[in-house]
Amino acid sequence: MAHDVPGHPERPARIAGLEAAMERHDWFGWEPVEAPRATRDQLARVHALSHVDFIAELSARGGGPIDLDTTAVAGTYEAALRAAGGAVALVDALLRDGEPCGVSALRPPGHHAEAARAMGFCFFNNVAVAAAHALAEHAAERVLILDWDVHHGNGTNDIFHSDPSVLFCSIHEWPLYPGTGPAEDAGSGAGEGFTVNMPVPSGSGDAVHGSLVEHVVAPLILSWEPQLVLISAGFDAHREDPLATLILSEAGYAGMTASLRRACADVGAPIGLVLEGGYAVGALARSMAALMPVLGAREVPGPVDLEVHPLALAAWERLSRWWPAAQRGSMRRM
Repeated sequence: MAHDVPGHPERPARIAGLEAAMERHDWFGWEPVEAPRATRDQLARVHALSHVDFIAELSARGGGPIDLDTTAVAGTYEAALRAAGGAVALVDALLRDGEPCGVSALRPPGHHAEAARAMGFCFFNNVAVAAAHALAEHAAERVLILDWDVHHGNGTNDIFHSDPSVLFCSIHEWPLYPGTGPAEDAGSGAGEGFTVNMPVPSGSGDAVHGSLVEHVVAPLILSWEPQLVLISAGFDAHREDPLATLILSEAGYAGMTASLRRACADVGAPIGLVLEGGYAVGALARSMAALMPVLGAREVPGPVDLEVHPLALAAWERLSRWWPAAQRGSMRRM
């Protein structure tokens, strides 16, 4: 709450509204816990320490602007440490303690933060820090990240661009800030084929996203068998959000979650959700409330008959050279 930039859309009310919704549902039977601070070693796996020190020193001076969208205040460094540390603690709960699912619902968000640059409301890349922690401390060899925030997660994309141990998938509005994430960007070097960008046009909604998750991401999970699945979960693709023009509903977020739950259950992978954007407070709270029972259900959601969207077919035209087995699995699902 101390990371509070007056008039900024990424504001404390996001968490206040989210917590109020969770309390109305008695936290869906889950246990809320306080997030620890990320350590310098944990941050250093994805960030230059000069960048970490810059955010610390800027906050200690009372804050100031970093770019047109991103401003620090006195409380920013502590909040950013907790946001990254909460994502790390989520990974520990999933891979050390054996929890099947969990949520790190903290701010500021992270997926725009690059290795040495804060941008797009983001200071440290929370989901990247979490994935790197899984690889370094839990001997994970395969981590899949799905970013369904309306904006492309350029920081996550670039941090793991040449890393075949992290399969990064992104569904994002195109064109839109930050202008990255074209469909043709599939990674580089040893990581070629491990970046899956699925840009969608303005006005896309539940049917588009549902098909991309069910017919592209889920088959990739079934084929690659990741040991951990993380959702970089922005809720700014919701139809009420003021910063973009997609039209997802609460049911759309629950449906994507159900597809991921089914695929993760089939390969025995735990699933963790890390909060990113979402600036219509009511829509954010309702969307999270809609997916929580699906994410934490004892029974795996049953199969659904989703129409295959042309964008899913186009994705497989691009991906088939790297993922022929996954494509065959996708066709069976279709």
